[in-house]
Amino acid sequence: MKALEEIGQREPRHNPRYAGKKVGDVWCESVFGDREIKARLHNSSYKAFRNSLEHGAPLEAHVADEIASAMKEWAVAKGATHFTHWFQPHTGLTAEKHDSFISFKGGAYDRTLEVHFSGKQLIKGEPDASSFPNGGIRSTFEARGYTAWDMESPSFIKEGANGSFLCIPTAFASWTGEALDLKTPLLKSSHAISRAVARLMNVLGNTKVTGGFSNNGIEQEFFLIDRGFYNARPDLVASGRTILGAAPAKGQQMEDHYFGALDRRIVAFFQDAEWKLWSLGIPSTTRHNEVAPSQYEMAPVFEAISVACDHNMIMMEVLRETAREHGFACLLHEKPFAGVNGSGKHNNFSVCTNFGENLFEPGDNPRKNAQFLVVLAATIRAVHVYGDLMRSSIAVPGNDWRLGANEAPPAIMSTYIGDLLGRVVDEIVKEPTNKLERQASSMLLGVNSLPKIPRDQSDRNRTSPFAFTGNKFEFRAVGSSQNCARPATILNTITADSFHYIADLIEAEHLKNRPTMNIDQACTEVVTRLLKEHHVAVFNGNGYAKEWVVEAESRGLHNLRTTPEAIAALGSEQNVSVFERMKVLTRREVESQQMIYYEFFSKSVDIEAECMITMVSSYITPACLKHKQTLTALDLADAPQKSLLDTFNKHFSALVSGVDALKAQVSEAHHLHEDPAAQATFYRQNVMESMDTLRKSSDALEVLVDDALWPFPKYSEMLSLR
Repeated sequence: MKALEEIGQREPRHNPRYAGKKVGDVWCESVFGDREIKARLHNSSYKAFRNSLEHGAPLEAHVADEIASAMKEWAVAKGATHFTHWFQPHTGLTAEKHDSFISFKGGAYDRTLEVHFSGKQLIKGEPDASSFPNGGIRSTFEARGYTAWDMESPSFIKEGANGSFLCIPTAFASWTGEALDLKTPLLKSSHAISRAVARLMNVLGNTKVTGGFSNNGIEQEFFLIDRGFYNARPDLVASGRTILGAAPAKGQQMEDHYFGALDRRIVAFFQDAEWKLWSLGIPSTTRHNEVAPSQYEMAPVFEAISVACDHNMIMMEVLRETAREHGFACLLHEKPFAGVNGSGKHNNFSVCTNFGENLFEPGDNPRKNAQFLVVLAATIRAVHVYGDLMRSSIAVPGNDWRLGANEAPPAIMSTYIGDLLGRVVDEIVKEPTNKLERQASSMLLGVNSLPKIPRDQSDRNRTSPFAFTGNKFEFRAVGSSQNCARPATILNTITADSFHYIADLIEAEHLKNRPTMNIDQACTEVVTRLLKEHHVAVFNGNGYAKEWVVEAESRGLHNLRTTPEAIAALGSEQNVSVFERMKVLTRREVESQQMIYYEFFSKSVDIEAECMITMVSSYITPACLKHKQTLTALDLADAPQKSLLDTFNKHFSALVSGVDALKAQVSEAHHLHEDPAAQATFYRQNVMESMDTLRKSSDALEVLVDDALWPFPKYSEMLSLR
């Protein structure tokens, strides 16, 4: 009731810091990136830094010291007193340990304060690794962990109420060198994609290409509700989603929220967040209402994949902090409210050569069309062969509530390529061999007759998990709360593997049939063979249709509907092999990740279950007992009134027995702690089913009990009032 009273007094919050400023005035003002390094370093030192960044050359100590000194002077001038190695452990969040720039020189009685930051401090840190998730990769007493400076991602300033501190993006590994984070595998996968691009382009005759890189554009969806409502909901505070709550009379059925006019408080929040993001060098451009009430989206321009993933983690922090300042709570959970659309995070993925040529760009001429079809065939193969690995990359607890629920793509991994490309692939797959031989001189698969492929070649397919959208693939199934480094690592790895695979086939086909077959004819044979073998992963239809589930099964495609199933697939021999072959993860690191994800899933469901038990036992049950006292005034001789009492008693009895049943299931789940896979499966199949049963009873009572007695804000309040 207090939250309802306060929300009527809320007004848009204005941040005077950015009054009268232009975007160019603040762009990257809190970033120590290439621009600052070049301006502050000697020319020879800057060249050495770039050589180390681009070619992996060792960074000499004197250059590291010069960069560290320049970084410190820049940060101190902006009010920074501390620095931190900013890293990304397997918690799904970021981590930081702050150290001040303060040091002393002199003896015990004549010490002099100085502000100091060395190259050694910049390059390497040593935080205690004992309490971070490790999946059995080391014992608890083996606490040593190392952070290593990621030169690809610019350092930045974070501001607090009473000062600032410098954040240095880093990787995080154990004393044995094994990854304890999500950044290390991502950087290794970026090296894998670079090697693979060079290999494929060289085989196709472009010997100038020496490497490549991938880009990612990450769209972030989220909910905003008034902070008063959030604080009054134990489930939102504990788990990020409402585990109880009856559907409101008006949800999203009127379809009036999507792209609707933004509320004044919401506009003020967006504007404040955008200025902060721009100052951090994050190119946020899009803001709008999403489908569900109180749901919104922000999206930046695409960037190099590791930087894009870092920037998305910063964006989520900025959204949460700015929401608090504006009297909101930012909910990043995939399904914070039942009955309305959940939130995703579309990852727009592309691959380029080191000259910047986008390999997913179809092009205007036969030669580029030929190259594009080779790349397309390799990508389709990656989706078909490693669909289970793609699914495992988005296996987070919140995604179990939205995948395939007519609001997000299904758990079946397929790719949408549009009608025009679909016809091209069909023609290739059905082409008679003798016709192919006659047309081989026309470069590739009769490619001279292939029309220019426009970027918007067909309508968008929002039901596809991996859709081609003109010059990139959109991985639409990523969860809104996720660290995108995880799916990005998988996309890099499987794409690199397929690029190597098709390059090897083309080269072998060419060598086997020389001199009668040129490289273009070899491409013809290999692309045709690959598309015939893997085109079952192409699906341009309705991914929500029940018929697709049946058809996908007949095609042999994976349908890993639950998170535990998807985590199990991560460790298959085929998937471990591709990680090792691409030098991204070792078998031990893959097994470690599996254990971490099983435990994370189990702990997440356990927290929700325990929270539900507390909410029902300590809040809802007493409210129902108070309400039951008012029902003594009913005239039981009157049939409708007696029916009302019977209905209440039925749901209340179910509520009480439901709590006992849930307690029993949670207790049994705790006994399975020595087998993480079995425990996660039990939580998914048994505990979550008991929670669903208990919720139905609670939600039925919510619409019967006196509103003044109901202890929690309702959907009708949280989703509608701003």
